[in-house]
Amino acid sequence: MSEHPGARIARELTARGAVQDPAWHRALLAVPREAFVPETVWAPSKDQPGHEQPYTRDTPEFQRWIHQDVALVTQVDDGTPAGPGGLGLVPTSSISQPGLVVAMLEALDADEGDRILEIGTGTGYNTALLCERFGDANVVSVEVDAAVADQARRNLHALGYKPTLITGDGTLPADEGTFDRVLSTVAARRIPPAWLSQVRPGGTVVTPWGPGFTSACLVRLTVGEDGSAQGRLLGDAAFMWLRDQRRPVAPWHTFVTEDDPAAVDGETGVNPRVVADRHPGWGVVLGHLVPDLAYASFDADEEDPTAAGEATVYVYDRAGSWALGEYTPAGGPYEVRRCGRRDLWAEIAEARRVWVAADSPGRDRLGLTVAPDGSPDLWVDAPNAHVQVK
Repeated sequence: MSEHPGARIARELTARGAVQDPAWHRALLAVPREAFVPETVWAPSKDQPGHEQPYTRDTPEFQRWIHQDVALVTQVDDGTPAGPGGLGLVPTSSISQPGLVVAMLEALDADEGDRILEIGTGTGYNTALLCERFGDANVVSVEVDAAVADQARRNLHALGYKPTLITGDGTLPADEGTFDRVLSTVAARRIPPAWLSQVRPGGTVVTPWGPGFTSACLVRLTVGEDGSAQGRLLGDAAFMWLRDQRRPVAPWHTFVTEDDPAAVDGETGVNPRVVADRHPGWGVVLGHLVPDLAYASFDADEEDPTAAGEATVYVYDRAGSWALGEYTPAGGPYEVRRCGRRDLWAEIAEARRVWVAADSPGRDRLGLTVAPDGSPDLWVDAPNAHVQVK
């Protein structure tokens, strides 16, 4: 007796309780994920760190990954590998991790008959699950990349699914009427206003969101009568960013010039290593209060006994402001050098003060209110407890 097409993934996810709704279990069983995986996928290169290398169907890695609960990169560098020897530099499209796909679908909390707008068709796998559950007529999906959209259409039609597929910018109105739910499979640093305006009051937007300093987290927003939306952060959701919100890929020294004559020396009381604190709530608050922040950290030479434990930490915003901080185990104040219109160490110190004053909240205590124009307001525990600099 042959196995259901999606039985391997469904069995793994249900066995560990990742699937709670039997309707999504049935959809997983019906939709074969392997039908949406292209002939080549990409993974970090073993020989050249920072690059993506291709794996084809005849490799053991491909055959192992295709049935595992892992995300698979299906496109690099917007379709034209930009690394040496055919390697890729930046993943730009993928088939998402099934466990995360289900978490997002269950967070959508859609009812039978709901109209759903999906942002980011990708390979079409998530679209197929939506069609299996709600019917083709209730699903509209938008994909910005024409080549990716064409392949998704072929994938879906081969299995008999025929939702409304649009090739275009998913941050703009889809011109398909009003929806009950919006589901984005790409991460947003700023929620596009069109996602809110296309949803009826009481409807839902589910998307990976983050201020950009750390990877995105899942947020479920309920749209209000005034066109704003609010909801809590749910959990990790590492997705690729909307193309118009992606940051340039360049090394830290592209944005830092230590011998710039405009740079000034000084001191800070904040430990420079605070930017590397992996507490997930801190990463969200820091990114929200210090927009466009990035950093690089380098430990002192291990062979120099006089510098044991020391480090140089660089922070920058890619727009002309940067600073370095010299960490030492002896404690502060710490020597700094900065350049540009922003005093980044002062901003970071204030963000830390705000986070600690709120009792160092984790992501489970954070929520988001989005104005009709897309402006975000981060809060702790309740919408009136704003995370903001006073």
